[in-house]
Amino acid sequence: MFRRGVESFQHGLGRYFVVSVRIKHWRHTSDAGDGSWASMVVRLEPGVDLIHRDLLERLRYADHAVYEFVAESSTETLDVPLRRLSEAANYSRLWLTIASVMYAFGGSEARRAIPSGVVAIAATSFLVNVVIKSKFGRARPDRNPDLVPDKRKVPMPESTSFPSGHSASAFAFATAVGHQLPTVALPLRVLAAAVAYSRVHSGVHYPADAIGGSIIGIAMGHIAARISRFRSLDMTSSDSPKPADDLACQA
Repeated sequence: MFRRGVESFQHGLGRYFVVSVRIKHWRHTSDAGDGSWASMVVRLEPGVDLIHRDLLERLRYADHAVYEFVAESSTETLDVPLRRLSEAANYSRLWLTIASVMYAFGGSEARRAIPSGVVAIAATSFLVNVVIKSKFGRARPDRNPDLVPDKRKVPMPESTSFPSGHSASAFAFATAVGHQLPTVALPLRVLAAAVAYSRVHSGVHYPADAIGGSIIGIAMGHIAARISRFRSLDMTSSDSPKPADDLACQA
């Protein structure tokens, strides 16, 4: 086996080398033959695993396929309600309105839970819109007018696509408030899921954007609820009356 030549090429972040070799075909005769040339690819530098890259490509293809499936589905009875729901959630107006009503008429438990929901919205909005969107920079869907009906359309935001801020804020509020008020947890999460889906239905987000935003919102909602719970425990312990013997010792 003799080396004929080496040619290199770049693929992704890895460098590969094509090595040509001569292979002798030994026979049981005196003439061994000239042999034949063959090529093999040898990877000499580490880089992105092609299997992982292929998986990401498959996921992106599935994401686009689901987006097109939703866009092409005929749902005339849902188009206008979902569009209005999506618009109502702009700037978290939907959740702030719900928070105001619950704070005014929900009793003492609601008044304790609502602040954590509002804080969760604020923290999640900052994380998604200021930090994460700038890191990923995913382009918005090309909302083909032949796919997405006009009745569904909301104005296309100028920000990047991943993750969905509407989905993140929706689940942040629903998770934070529902953690402390179990009776409203399910209705709030169903409404949050409807808001997340409405962003795909209206054509301004891919499904992965809504899913990613929902996961971030759930995580931030749990954090806000835990912080609120710890603060409530601290306030309860500080306001609790001291034992009589302690008061006697201080007299």
